[in-house]
Amino acid sequence: MNIKAIITGIVLAAAVALPFATMAQDGGPVVDIGYRHGNLRNAQQNIVQAWQLVSDAQIDNDDRLGGHAARAKALLTQADEELRLAADAANRNRW
Repeated sequence: MNIKAIITGIVLAAAVALPFATMAQDGGPVVDIGYRHGNLRNAQQNIVQAWQLVSDAQIDNDDRLGGHAARAKALLTQADEELRLAADAANRNRW
């Protein structure tokens, strides 16, 4: 392999991972299921999007949502973790 291909691969991987890494720092859900489990991955992507929209709503409403938005975000994070566990179980149970 030539060095240009390696550098290009590293840059592309970093560009794809950056948005998810910043969400992980916020304690929010991340997309960490591979394309092998397309439906689970799509569900995870929707959870990440929903979590971000709830965060936006919190900002727009100056965090005056009675704690319900924070609870919703916690449940979305839990759902994200459960999907990861489902993908792991599917991987273990493959023939």
